[in-house]
Amino acid sequence: MINVNDLSFNFGGQLLFKHVDLQFTSGNCYGVIGANGAGKSTFLRILCGELEPTGGSVSIAPDTRMSVLKQDHFAYDAYTVLDTVIMGNPKLYEVMKEKDALYMKEDFSDEDGVRASELEGIFAEMNGWEAESDASRLIQGLGLSEDLLYATMADLKESEKIKILLAQALFGNPDIILLDEPTNGLDIDATVWLEDFLSDYFGTVLVVSHDRHFLNDVCTNIVDIDYSGIKMYVGNYEFWYESSQLMQRLIKQQNKKNEEKIRELQEFISRFSANKSKSRQATSRRKLLEKLSVEEIPASSRRYPFIGFEPDREAGKDILEVSGLCKSLNGQPLFTNLSFTLNKGEKVALLGNELAITSLFRILMEEEAPDAGEFKWGQSITTSYFPHDNTAYFDGCSSSIIDWMRQYSKDQTESYLRGFLGRMLFSGDAVFKPVNVLSGGEKVRCMFSRMMMFGSNFLLLDQPTDHLDLESITAVNDGLTAFKGGLMLATHDYEMMNTVADRIIEILPDGVLDYAGNYEEFIAWKKEKGLL
Repeated sequence: MINVNDLSFNFGGQLLFKHVDLQFTSGNCYGVIGANGAGKSTFLRILCGELEPTGGSVSIAPDTRMSVLKQDHFAYDAYTVLDTVIMGNPKLYEVMKEKDALYMKEDFSDEDGVRASELEGIFAEMNGWEAESDASRLIQGLGLSEDLLYATMADLKESEKIKILLAQALFGNPDIILLDEPTNGLDIDATVWLEDFLSDYFGTVLVVSHDRHFLNDVCTNIVDIDYSGIKMYVGNYEFWYESSQLMQRLIKQQNKKNEEKIRELQEFISRFSANKSKSRQATSRRKLLEKLSVEEIPASSRRYPFIGFEPDREAGKDILEVSGLCKSLNGQPLFTNLSFTLNKGEKVALLGNELAITSLFRILMEEEAPDAGEFKWGQSITTSYFPHDNTAYFDGCSSSIIDWMRQYSKDQTESYLRGFLGRMLFSGDAVFKPVNVLSGGEKVRCMFSRMMMFGSNFLLLDQPTDHLDLESITAVNDGLTAFKGGLMLATHDYEMMNTVADRIIEILPDGVLDYAGNYEEFIAWKKEKGLL
């Protein structure tokens, strides 16, 4: 259990939150949400003792073991995978290393024997003999081979390191687990495994995530950081979101009623206060007016950009035909004999090797050539492309945001560009910020702005939610759902893939799996066919 009492925190003179009183209990998973910069990661760092609060306290029961997902992917490069995972339980790791060091001594003494016996007892009590099999189970659950256990962390790929550090945080049944963006870099299968693991977990889990499906599946409570405060709500993310939207609507409706009543009373008072026959009635209404107060709706730190695509022309019957495409990388085939035809209005989610998907997008946009095969777009099709790597659009470019956007806009006036950028959360002097110093999320919003300028009737999107917060992801999801044209989408966002796509194409090394339906239906179909 974690008790938070009258907690406050200032960072660089900015108040992130104040007077926070919360209690986190075993058997629950708490999703921590809030706009970028609201203090989600800071809150976790305070809970684990990495940061001192400005005021108040955090208390945790004695002998409680807390585990935290590490963010430094290079911190364990000198260690084996097995050692790195077991370090998730520091006391067990210390006992294990001290025990091994004793047995390696050439002058093993009687005192060493006594100490070794003590360590063996502690090691057994801590289930040390199962440590290797537990570590193996965790990394296999995350989609890695147990053959990696004795590999050195420095030799692993970035995606493998991410999974090993997650296994470290989950190792040894900690009482409390703090996870900051645990699904970043995870494939869908690993994410599903993590959802199952956390859903059945006995301890206390706090998780910061931009993955809405993940928050819906694992969370019993939502911890919302907003208005310089932190409030806890029962239920998952979807329940919180629908409830908060309903509350905002109710408040606005009540405000509107109050404002109408106040206006009516003010008009009555002004008309009749000078009339002796009406003066008593006017006085009573003035008293009623004084009691009425329009409830102020706090200005939330959450801001939703506008994402909307309007095709300049309707697509014809022929969209895209792909025939026998082949592509290899460093002698390894990414796909072979890739063939499919897209129909009008279809929204397709692509699954499979990310390099293969990115290569397919680049081939379709004629940025690289296939090894064999061909493709043909319909004559009426106009495309907009969101690349996985947008570096080429910004690096070395010192133009301001407004000038960068001007090159893609049919309307060159500053008033139009400012209005457009304002809806994309670039307002005031922010439009003069050089594009080469923008954050990842700001660059993504610029790329979406660029796409919206083209009026295309077919969209190609390669991981469009990277670097975005929950509010921006929601806006992208809504924009793609409402889009009247066709699209091809690759994303790690389960919710987006499931709600936007009506056809799934999984790219295999030697062909495709092609299914008409959403992602959940596709998974059910694969299970039914014994393919999963």
